[in-house]
Amino acid sequence: MSKLDKDQTIEQFTHAYTAANGKAPEIEAKGGWYSVDGGKNIRLAAIAEMTAELSGGTATASSAPATKKATKKPTTKTAKPSKSASGFSVKSFWQETVLAPLHNARPPR
Repeated sequence: MSKLDKDQTIEQFTHAYTAANGKAPEIEAKGGWYSVDGGKNIRLAAIAEMTAELSGGTATASSAPATKKATKKPTTKTAKPSKSASGFSVKSFWQETVLAPLHNARPPR
């Protein structure tokens, strides 16, 4: 893995972003993290990936973080109904396990 040149990577990203969006990006740097147009903080390697995407014309820098957020939210929402749809409940399982061997036992609550 080769080291990225910070100035060269940011310059290439600026050119690609300007060509794709018609305006120069506002890049803020803090301790090795970079924020493009006030968005999510990312590393220099992610800026290099975004440059490749912008050069290829597949996505814009402003839509890339939004796409990641949009794909994460439905994934967690769809996982919850699938667990309850199976009918398995950890609470009821442990209640049955604790109460089965004892005749006089009852749940603590």
